[in-house]
Amino acid sequence: MTALRSEEAVPTASATSVVTSSKARIALALARLTTGFIFLWAFLDKTFGLHYSTGAAVAEGSPSLSWIDGGTPSQGFMKFGAIGPFKDVFANLASPLTDWLFMLGMLGVGAAVMLGIGLRVSAVAGSLIMAMMWVAEWPLQQGSTNPLIDYHVIYALVLIIAALTFAGDTWGLGRWWANLPIVQKYSWLR
Repeated sequence: MTALRSEEAVPTASATSVVTSSKARIALALARLTTGFIFLWAFLDKTFGLHYSTGAAVAEGSPSLSWIDGGTPSQGFMKFGAIGPFKDVFANLASPLTDWLFMLGMLGVGAAVMLGIGLRVSAVAGSLIMAMMWVAEWPLQQGSTNPLIDYHVIYALVLIIAALTFAGDTWGLGRWWANLPIVQKYSWLR
């Protein structure tokens, strides 16, 4: 399979041709920005132990669980947070490599989505992260708000919708990004 090239005269679309309502484009931009911040915040909190998720259960004065203080951002969840039939699979995969992959994924997806660039790649990467986290927590615990759909599914859908509707063109760098020669040559980078 060959990559699409700009000389093949591939028609390009913009946010205004896909979503014609300016209010809808603003709503999509807000959804993109808030979802991007969720990913970016997960990276920042787990890196520096800002105590909103990482270390929230640690009593004051106790050591931080931050990555820079020796914490393991993915291993704890994979070893102790995973439940159900895939619990052992995730526990066996847990390693410093999974910490790096998870953290780079959270940073990359969060930054790209916030900036409105590389939304197709971010949608795939972010949806993969969310799908793996959903599988790790499946079946959803008794008392959950829904037996199948949780926030992991919603975040993945927002990423996909943002990519399909060029949400990065509104309040983002999407148009600038789309005009770069490498992005015009390889449209999957859009």
